[in-house]
Amino acid sequence: VQLQASGGGLVQAGGSLRLSCAASGRAFANNVMGWFRQAPGKEREIVGTITWSGGNTYYADSLKGRFTISRDNAKNTVYLQMNSLKPEDTAVYYCAAGTALPGKTIWRSWGNGTQVTVSS
Repeated sequence: VQLQASGGGLVQAGGSLRLSCAASGRAFANNVMGWFRQAPGKEREIVGTITWSGGNTYYADSLKGRFTISRDNAKNTVYLQMNSLKPEDTAVYYCAAGTALPGKTIWRSWGNGTQVTVSS
């Protein structure tokens, strides 16, 4: 499966952005989509996940209430709505497709990154 992320940009603190991740050639085994981010000099961290079936979501504790993940199954697209953005949200954001198993998720495909920059 190929993933194409888009929607990043420059926004002022307190603003909002919506990222999109379009999946093509979706594999049957990919039952979950995830958003990750990597800030300069830091390790990549998970933002959250959503299942294709049922739309069950998971969010990193620090982002709950500000970030929302949704999906459009008909378009094979997943979205990341980011509100009340802070300078510390500045990072390259990646989407990924994976298989959720009991106790772990195997991430099989990664999209290109999209830069989000939040100015103070």
